[in-house]
Amino acid sequence: MKGTPVSVESVREVGPDTVALELETPAGFDAVPGQFVLLRAVPGSDDQQDVDEDDVVMRHYTLSSPSVGDTFEITVGIDPDGDLSPWLADLDGGETVHVEGPFGTITYERDCDVVAIAGGPGVGPAVAIAEAAHESSHGAAVIYQDDDPAHVDRLEAIEAEGVDVRFVEEDAPDELADAIATSHDEGQVYAFGFEDFVRAAADAIDDAGGDPDDALIENFG
Repeated sequence: MKGTPVSVESVREVGPDTVALELETPAGFDAVPGQFVLLRAVPGSDDQQDVDEDDVVMRHYTLSSPSVGDTFEITVGIDPDGDLSPWLADLDGGETVHVEGPFGTITYERDCDVVAIAGGPGVGPAVAIAEAAHESSHGAAVIYQDDDPAHVDRLEAIEAEGVDVRFVEEDAPDELADAIATSHDEGQVYAFGFEDFVRAAADAIDDAGGDPDDALIENFG
């Protein structure tokens, strides 16, 4: 199989239908928040090395850990009808998957204040960037739209330490726009989520007098 084999160190639930996988860091893997990896696996197979490439399932996942050490984290939303995510969620740890990367030019280098805007699965990179900024003594704000939020423990922890965290319901576009209007000029803006969400975020920045072209936006499709 293509990619580098790595061990799944742990799998834990981080929200409704959402898990975080802690993966072994490959040699030479140097990633920062905002970047993503391509994960390859053959769900249901005990042998992830000598496989038919036609059986391999591939998905991109953005890092959700603020730094990379011996391990790094990705967050996986579980689609009950999906080919890969239910299998990943049921892993016990100790299994092997293959990764390629890191990829992506939307990065945070711990060099400025940040405003991280997240819709749905965008919370993974958003919380990682906010934590990295806070750890580096920079200002951080998080605006997170989801009716069933994930990583609430981490968000509440940084909120208790002074990070501005705002939860917005999915059917509240005006509340999202107001939150973005209030915070968009407080740091480098990052936005992560599906197309409709990031388009709404860009429009809100524009309506508030900001320049959406200055925002670092990752469209999940």
